[in-house]
Amino acid sequence: MANFSKSNVPQFSVDVYQNEFLPEGGREVNAIVTVTSTGGGTVGTAVGASYAPGQGPSAGVAIMVDCSGSMDYPPTKMRNARDATAAAIDTLRDGTHFAVIGGTHVAKEVYPGGGRLAVADRTSREQAKQALRRLSAGGGTAIGTWLRLADRLLSSADITIRHGILLTDGRNEHEAPEDLRAALDSCAGRFTCDARGVGTDWEVKEVTGIASALLGTADIVADPTGLAADFTQMMETAMGKEVADVALRLWTPVGTTVKFVKQVAPTVEALTDRRTEAGPRAGDYPTGSWGDESRDYHVCVEVPTAGLGREMLAARVSLVVPQPDGSVQNLGAQGLIRAVWTDDMVASTSINPQVAHYTGQAELAQAIQQGLDLRKAGDMDGATAKLGRAVQLASASGNADTAKLLAKVVDVVDATTGTVRLKAKVEEADEMTLETRSTKTVRVKK
Repeated sequence: MANFSKSNVPQFSVDVYQNEFLPEGGREVNAIVTVTSTGGGTVGTAVGASYAPGQGPSAGVAIMVDCSGSMDYPPTKMRNARDATAAAIDTLRDGTHFAVIGGTHVAKEVYPGGGRLAVADRTSREQAKQALRRLSAGGGTAIGTWLRLADRLLSSADITIRHGILLTDGRNEHEAPEDLRAALDSCAGRFTCDARGVGTDWEVKEVTGIASALLGTADIVADPTGLAADFTQMMETAMGKEVADVALRLWTPVGTTVKFVKQVAPTVEALTDRRTEAGPRAGDYPTGSWGDESRDYHVCVEVPTAGLGREMLAARVSLVVPQPDGSVQNLGAQGLIRAVWTDDMVASTSINPQVAHYTGQAELAQAIQQGLDLRKAGDMDGATAKLGRAVQLASASGNADTAKLLAKVVDVVDATTGTVRLKAKVEEADEMTLETRSTKTVRVKK
C-alpha cells in the first residue's frame, strides 16, 4: 500500500444482510455482504490533474492493442483502435506510469520501449500519440504474450495500482489454450485488466475469461466507432482506483465449512476457488483494486447443528491488504454472520430479500450462458427453456438491461411465465452482447 496521507485513503465499511434463524437441524447459512469504499482523495479529480507529492496512489497502466491482420478489415477498425488508445492516453493523470503494447503472435513495445514505463505528462502523452501512428495491422494473435509483456512492464516500476486494458478483434489462434491459461495464472494478483472485444469475430469466453482471471471488466464494442468513448470510460475508472489488492478475509469457527463465496454485484464472479489460506480457519478471497464504489458478495457456509435457542458466530468477514513484508494491513471494517436455531417456523423459513434477489441474479447469468450454449449446439428446445427462464428472472428482478438484450434473441410471449420463442434470425452482435453482459446484475432495491 502506498504511504499517502490518511485523509486520502478511502474508508471501507461492511454490511451483512441475512436471515440468521435456522430450523432444528438446519446447517446452511447464507448472507449478502455489502462492501463500500468512500471518501478517497482522488475520485472525481479532474482529468490531467496532478497530485502534490505523496498525495495520490502511484499507478501504472499498460494498454494492449490488437494489431493482428484482421484489424485491417475494415480499415477503419485499426484507425478507431488508434484513436481510442490516444483518448485513453489523454485521460491519464499526470504522474501515472504507462506503456502501449502492440499485440500480434508476439508482443511489441510501441511506447516508450526499452522495457520500461513512461510517466504521463504533456510531452510523453504527445510522444505516445505520435508512436500510435506507426501502428499497422499484420500477423496473428497470441494474447498470452501480450499479458506477459504487460506484467513485465508494470512490475518494472515501484507503483501501487497496476492495471491493463486489452483490446482484441479475433480469436486467440496462435497459441494453445493452455498457454493463455498459464499466462493468466502467472499474471493473476499482479495486475487487474479490463478486456474488450471489438466487432464480432472474437470468442466471448476468451475475453470474459481474461477479465475474470484478472478481476477486471469485459464488454463488447460491436461498432468500432464506440471504442474511444469506451476506452476513455475505462481509463477514468482506472484513475479512480485508490487501494490495490484488497482481499475479503473470511474466518469460520471449528466445524464450519465454506460452501461458496461469490461476488454478485455489479457482476457475478465466482471466488470460491481463489481462496488463499490466511492462518487458522481463515482464508482470503481476492477482489482487486477499489475506488469510491460498493460491491455485494454472497457467502454461504455450513455450520455444525446446535440445539434450539442456541446461537453461534457462523463467519466473520474483514478486509485486508497484503504488505511487501508478508504482513497484512487490516482496513478496519468487519461484518458478522450469525446462526440462531429456533422452532419459530415463520422466522426460520423466511428468505432474506437480498439473498433471494442475488440467488436469482446468479441463476439468471447461468440460464443465459446455458441457453446460448444449447442454441449453438442445436438443442433448440433446451435453449428455449433456459432463455425463457432467464426472461422470467430478468422480469421478476427488474433487470431491464438484460431483459432488453434477451428480447433481441427471443420473442417474449409472456415474461411473467417465461414463455418465449427463439428468433429465427439473430444478429451475431446481439447474441455476443447478451453473452458478454450476462453476468451484469442489478442491485436489490433498498
